[in-house]
Amino acid sequence: MYVRVKRKRVAEINVVPYIDVMLVLLIIFMVTAPLITQGVKVDLPKADAQAMDQDTKPPLVASVDIDGKYYLNVGDSKSDALEPDELATLVAARLTVDPDTPVVVNGDGNVSYNSIIQLMVLLQNAGVPSVGLMTDSPES
Repeated sequence: MYVRVKRKRVAEINVVPYIDVMLVLLIIFMVTAPLITQGVKVDLPKADAQAMDQDTKPPLVASVDIDGKYYLNVGDSKSDALEPDELATLVAARLTVDPDTPVVVNGDGNVSYNSIIQLMVLLQNAGVPSVGLMTDSPES
């Protein structure tokens, strides 16, 4: 005499196709991510920009004037016009000594956009992780 036992069927999901889709998506994101992040990283000021804290280190101020000449000011000290490679060397040396030094860009209001971008690229190539943009308050 045989006893017949009924087995309950358990619903199973076949996850192999989902894994294949996820791997394809992963590859797509890995390929497109570097293309999206090209450019200069900047910290743009907000409309109601706050002044830097007095407790922070004096920033490196990289300036470009209306003639396209570059300057580097550390805190309140002034400097003469610099060549682009001199500016990059000075910034890289300062960041080697103190990597947490903030760097900001100061540009004349009538300077071309290209001059500001070239200065920011120069700073990026010198190893500056992020750049702030200086602004005047609306009351000035």
